[in-house]
Amino acid sequence: MSQESKDEELAAWLALARIPGLGATARERLLEHFMSPRAVFQASERTLSGFQLGEATRRQLGEPDWAGVEADLRWLEAEDHHVLHELDPAYPQQLRELNDPPPLLYCRGQTEHLHDPGLAMVGSRNPTRGGRETAEAFAAALSRMGLVITSGLAMGVDAAAHRGAVKAGGPTVAVLGCGVDIPYPRSNAELAEQIAAQGCLVSEYPPGTQPRRRHFPSRNRIIAGLSLGTLVVEAALRSGSLITARLAGEQGREVFAVPGSIHNPLARGCHRLIRAGAKLVESTDDIFEELRDVVSLQSPTPSSPEAKAAPSDSHTEGDPTYTRLLEAVDYSPTPVDLIVERSGLTAATVSSMLLMLELEGRIESAPGGRYTRRS
Repeated sequence: MSQESKDEELAAWLALARIPGLGATARERLLEHFMSPRAVFQASERTLSGFQLGEATRRQLGEPDWAGVEADLRWLEAEDHHVLHELDPAYPQQLRELNDPPPLLYCRGQTEHLHDPGLAMVGSRNPTRGGRETAEAFAAALSRMGLVITSGLAMGVDAAAHRGAVKAGGPTVAVLGCGVDIPYPRSNAELAEQIAAQGCLVSEYPPGTQPRRRHFPSRNRIIAGLSLGTLVVEAALRSGSLITARLAGEQGREVFAVPGSIHNPLARGCHRLIRAGAKLVESTDDIFEELRDVVSLQSPTPSSPEAKAAPSDSHTEGDPTYTRLLEAVDYSPTPVDLIVERSGLTAATVSSMLLMLELEGRIESAPGGRYTRRS
């Protein structure tokens, strides 16, 4: 195929992706019959009428958004900008296995990482500090094992997972619910730049597409589809992370979940997944055991990533009074009144000592004036 023909074919793919209301099933029927997007646009209205398409969709096939296509082609002129269509050899094979694969992937960064073995990491947008640190530590350790960390660049667990992989020097893939040129959320704009340099930003939506609520459940199937499995870290019962986990299970991929305190509402989604058959994860060993027969990975280090030593310059470690107070705090949210009762210390003393323990990262505050002991 000449370069001119390739360019025309790419333009046709870009135009087909911009047809509103053209779902995966209808698109598949059209491509199976006509063999290429160019042939679809060359078909007569009478021929298209036999494909049970809506009137608006048939009209759009006769009048494609060529102005939008021109904008896409200009965007593609940058060195690290790419578009992969379903028939492109560079299109990820694992996405072709989906019931509704995205017709196009708009990518910014290094697309080869879309073919590497990966693990999706998702969770709450408002995690506890412990949940955020757990996600970052797991992502870093899993990245060093040789897994590409895939997530959605949302605030909270998503961002922590990407950040962990970046800090470990490994590639990470962010699947967006908007165009890859749109910094969303804005607070993660700098992180997005790091991902583009070290991994890949991916979207099924053309550049310039603003984030819409309906885009995010749709992008979840891509997050799950690109990965060997999905790890959930802190998720409420009505969390979008559970949608990603469900999609992963439906796609025949592994589902992992980190358990938490029974008092933590952000642990309930993970507990539901575990009851439904998800693998309970306490360290990277639990993930390594499930995936080592599927793909070659480096063995994790003996110590689990979520375990962290107390700071070497701690002013509280070894102090018997602080030790007594720390033992009065549970690994689930503990009321201050109960800590006072257990420790036998005055309320004023407990208050100041809790602050010191929190500053050193040995406990963390929880809603309702409670405190949680950290590992």
